[in-house]
Amino acid sequence: ERLVMTPLTDVCYVALTQAVGMNCGGAPAGPAGTGKTETTKDLGATLGRYVVVFNCSDQMDHHMMGRIFKGLAQAGFWGCFDEFNRINLDVLSVCAQQLNCVFMALKERKKSIVFSDGDAIPLNPEVGYFITMNPGYAGRQELPENLKAL
Repeated sequence: ERLVMTPLTDVCYVALTQAVGMNCGGAPAGPAGTGKTETTKDLGATLGRYVVVFNCSDQMDHHMMGRIFKGLAQAGFWGCFDEFNRINLDVLSVCAQQLNCVFMALKERKKSIVFSDGDAIPLNPEVGYFITMNPGYAGRQELPENLKAL
C-alpha cells in the first residue's frame, strides 16, 4: 500500500530527499498520528530502500544506539527512529557524536570509518538516518544543540 499524496506529504518528500542528497539525516516533527513515520517509510519504499523502524524509549543507552547506527551504516539500510526525543538527554548527546562520525564519512565519500568507540567498519553510502518526534508531550526531551546541528 502507498500513502495518499497531499501537499504536506509532497513537501516532506522533497525535504527528506534533499537531506539524503546532502548526506544528512531527516527529522519530521509534529503531533502524534500525522504520518511522520509512514511518510519516511513510504519514501524509502519509493526509492527502493529497506527502512527499519525503531520505537525509541528512555531505556535505550548509547551502546545500544551505537550498535544500531553501525549496523545500518554497514548494511546501507535506512533507520527511522520513532519518538527519538523519548531517549534520555545524555544518550541523545552521544548519539549526535556517533551520527556525526557517519555523516562526515559520507560527505568525504569514505569506504570505511572509525566509529566513535574505535571500531573500524565498512560504510555503505546508501545509509540514511531519520528521526521522528512528537514535541511537547510529557517525558519527551528537547534535542541537544549538537544533534540539532546535524
